[in-house]
Amino acid sequence: MRVAIGSDHAGYELKQKLIAHLQAEGHLVKDIGTDSTEPVDYPDFAADVAREVVHGQSERGIVVCGSGAGASIAANKITGARAAVVHDHYTAHQAVEHDDMNVLALGARVIGENTATELVDAYLGAQFTGEERHARRLRKVVELDRNRG
Repeated sequence: MRVAIGSDHAGYELKQKLIAHLQAEGHLVKDIGTDSTEPVDYPDFAADVAREVVHGQSERGIVVCGSGAGASIAANKITGARAAVVHDHYTAHQAVEHDDMNVLALGARVIGENTATELVDAYLGAQFTGEERHARRLRKVVELDRNRG
């Protein structure tokens, strides 16, 4: 799978570990940045990851910041991105299966490497079910996104 991944300075080290894991699993990874622990602004990287997904260059996106919250908020400002902060296994796959989440947000200061790896695997292994109730709800979310209100 083609995966775009980006982080701010707080998520840099976890991002690097996730890139190694993703590549070992055979995924094609596009590192959006940052490239160090020097302070940067998370919205820049989160938005670029979301754009990669929305424009079809990557199938899924992963954003990492200190809590995951800021990166998720920023990614969701890109029309077509459906990002969520995830720190548990159930939500990692359920948000894809029911909500068609296409950007996973993780908090490097909240979870460790092992948990993050498990969540990424659950996220990438999940597919939107397309069940009528989920498709109906997704259409409503897409309409909200389109109208921004």
